[in-house]
Amino acid sequence: MRRDIELEATLVAKYAALSSLLNERARRLWAAAESIAIGYGGDALVSSATGLSPTTIRSGRRELAQGGPPLGRVRHPGAGRPGIETAQPGLTAALEGLVDPVTRGDPTSPLRWTCKSKAKLAGALAAQGWRVSATTVGRLLRELGYRLQALHKTREGTAHPDRNAQFEHINATATAFQQDQQPVISVDTKKKELIGDFKTGGREWQPSRRPEPVRVHDFPGDATGKAIPYGVYDMARNEAWVSIGRDHDTPAFAVAAIRQWWTMMGRAAYPLATTLYITADAGGSNGYRSRAWKQGLQDLADDLRLAIHVSHFPPGTSKWNKIEHRLFCYLTQNWRGRPLVTFETLVELIGHADTTTGLRVKAKLDKRRYKTGVVVTDAEMRDLALHPHAFHGDWNYALHPR
Repeated sequence: MRRDIELEATLVAKYAALSSLLNERARRLWAAAESIAIGYGGDALVSSATGLSPTTIRSGRRELAQGGPPLGRVRHPGAGRPGIETAQPGLTAALEGLVDPVTRGDPTSPLRWTCKSKAKLAGALAAQGWRVSATTVGRLLRELGYRLQALHKTREGTAHPDRNAQFEHINATATAFQQDQQPVISVDTKKKELIGDFKTGGREWQPSRRPEPVRVHDFPGDATGKAIPYGVYDMARNEAWVSIGRDHDTPAFAVAAIRQWWTMMGRAAYPLATTLYITADAGGSNGYRSRAWKQGLQDLADDLRLAIHVSHFPPGTSKWNKIEHRLFCYLTQNWRGRPLVTFETLVELIGHADTTTGLRVKAKLDKRRYKTGVVVTDAEMRDLALHPHAFHGDWNYALHPR
C-alpha cells in the first residue's frame, strides 16, 4: 500500500511537469509506458494519478505493442465525434427559426412570447425531436452571430418639424446672454428618491463580506418620505443649486428653487444683471403649457426686477437640457451604493458632489408645503407682462417686471 502511494505521488509530479508539453497522442503513450513499467494494477494507478481514462491507457499500450512509424497527426482522419450539424442536419436552421420566428421561422413558434434562454431553446428543440444540450445551443448561437444584448434606446418618435430650429434658437440666445454677462440657467426636476434604508444603484468600498444591510423591498410605506430634488445649473460658472422638496413637485416649488438660487448664488455672481435666461423641459412643473409656472415667474420678475426670458426644449428632447449631463449624472454617482437614510444625508451627498472640471453644488432642504391643482384664470393670465418671442412664442417668451 505504501509503495502504491509513493508511486502515485511520483506520477502526479511527473504528469504535472509534462502535461502542458504533450499532445493527446503523446500523453496517451506516456501513460501507457508508465503503466507497463509498474506492471499489475498499472492502468488503475496511472488513471488515478493523471485523470486519464483506463480505456485511453489501454489504447496507448496497444499502440506501443504494434509499433510503426510516427503519425503526422494526433488522430487518424475521421476520428473524433462528428459535428452536431453532421450528426443532425438542419439543427442550426431549426434553432435560428426559434430565435427569430417572425423573419425566419414559424410566426406561431411557442417561444415567440417567452424568454429565449439557452435551456428553453434546448427544450423546444428537444420537443421537435432534436438531441442538443443548452451548452451546444449557446455555441451554435455564437457561431450564427448572436450575442446577449440589452435593448438600445435610439428611437425618439416623431420629431417636431421645428426641433432643430429650436435648438439653434436656444444656443444662439444663450450665447448672446452670456456675452452680455447676463445669467443663463438650466432647470429641471431630478428623479424622486425614497428616503430610508433602501438599496441604491452602484457599489461602494466596504469591508470584505460586510455590506451594509438595507431593505429587501422598496415599499413607499416603509420610507421616511420622498425627496424631490430640483436643480438650477449656472451654465457660465459651472455652479448649481439644488432645492430638495419633500411635498409636491409643483410650479410654485420650481419657482421657489430658482428664487433660492438667486438669493444664495446668483445675486452675488451677477450684481449688474438686468435679465435672466432660463432653459427648461417642455413638461413637468416647468412645462410650457403650465399657467402656474408663468404666473410664478411673473411674481419672481416683479420681486427681483429682472426680465425673465424662457426657452423650452421641444417635447421628447429633455436629454439635451444641459443640467442632465452637467449636474444630475454626478449627483447619482456621489451616492452610489449608499442608502439615503435621511433627508440630511441626501443634502450632504448632493452638496459634496464635485468634478475635475470644478463643478460646485449647494443644496438645501425645502420643508414648505405646496398646493396642487392651483387654477390660474384667464383674467390672471391677461394681467401678466408676458411677451412671446417672434419664433415659436409658445416655447420662447419673456416676463417683464410690472
